[in-house]
Amino acid sequence: MHSNITNKTLILTAEDIQSIILHLSANNMLDIVMDTMEREIQNYSPEHVSIPARSGFNYTLPDVGLIEWMPLYQVGQKITNKIVGYHPRNPTKYGIPTILSSISQYDTRTGHLMGIADGVLLTALRTGVASAIASKHLAKEESSTLGLIGCGAQAVTQLHALSRIFNIKTVLCFDKDTKTTDTFQQRVSTLQLQAQIISSSIKEIVAHSDIICTATSIDVHEGPLFKNIEPKPHVHINAVGSDFPGKIELPMDIIDRSFLCADFIEQALLEGECQQVTPDRIDADLSELVKRPNHFKRFKNQISVFDSTGWALEDHVIMNIFMDYASRMNIGTEVELECISSDAKNPYHFISNYKLATKY
Repeated sequence: MHSNITNKTLILTAEDIQSIILHLSANNMLDIVMDTMEREIQNYSPEHVSIPARSGFNYTLPDVGLIEWMPLYQVGQKITNKIVGYHPRNPTKYGIPTILSSISQYDTRTGHLMGIADGVLLTALRTGVASAIASKHLAKEESSTLGLIGCGAQAVTQLHALSRIFNIKTVLCFDKDTKTTDTFQQRVSTLQLQAQIISSSIKEIVAHSDIICTATSIDVHEGPLFKNIEPKPHVHINAVGSDFPGKIELPMDIIDRSFLCADFIEQALLEGECQQVTPDRIDADLSELVKRPNHFKRFKNQISVFDSTGWALEDHVIMNIFMDYASRMNIGTEVELECISSDAKNPYHFISNYKLATKY
């Protein structure tokens, strides 16, 4: 084994991820992710970071769902790949989250698997951060009323991330599962926010919110979530729930009047709110928004929509952060997962070694 090549793979379990957050505090961790994410988006260049649209399998048996892979190639350095499953019946049928995922990283010199981490919490965190970054550039600075349509796990990190940028005083929340709405205040109590949380109707949320986040498990072809409700003239909407062909949350009468920004246009046209429009209708992507903030300031006074389908750059950034802190804090488990021997051309080396060891 050459001195600068390792055969160790670092495994970060859900407990390891939680330990890092507990050590830094949830607020500090979110701020670190937010600052790093915005900087990496600002520096993003397709010549140095290649990101194809995600691909995978959609199916209806044994349950409606999909499993997709979201790869990223950082030229000359590493490849990050997230495998994510979306199964809307998970919470009620199996008592587990709708979205399950894992993130892995590979050394492009050798193909070695450098690390693999639980991606459930990391996905929720990076998605909340992406919405907060988009809102920072498109929502009015004095926005104080947040509307949440869908109060599941993603709503928690949406609220947390937005609270780090805006002075949120009122949170209007709705979920078609009344139990989920009823438990939302208790689930966000650890954030120690001063905001008043009010159970509301979708109509009240759309009419009275400065910022709206939609993160629902609405079924394919059952959207939109609402029609013919007039929002505030400056409302900013983070549309998070459209992540499946045929699944939409927002009505066309809102999209038609909006400044429309997608995290990743090619992907949003297939799976996001942008399924409803042609490519020329999309005004910007998230990278443009971050790189030219002054150019887009004028849109803070009109309706805007951020179509968030999930961008592999977000997974790459948050994986780097947690791998770095795991190394610093000596957290995680290193294993020799791959079959590597002193004789790289002999896959059965272990047989002769075993016979030699047992001979004596």
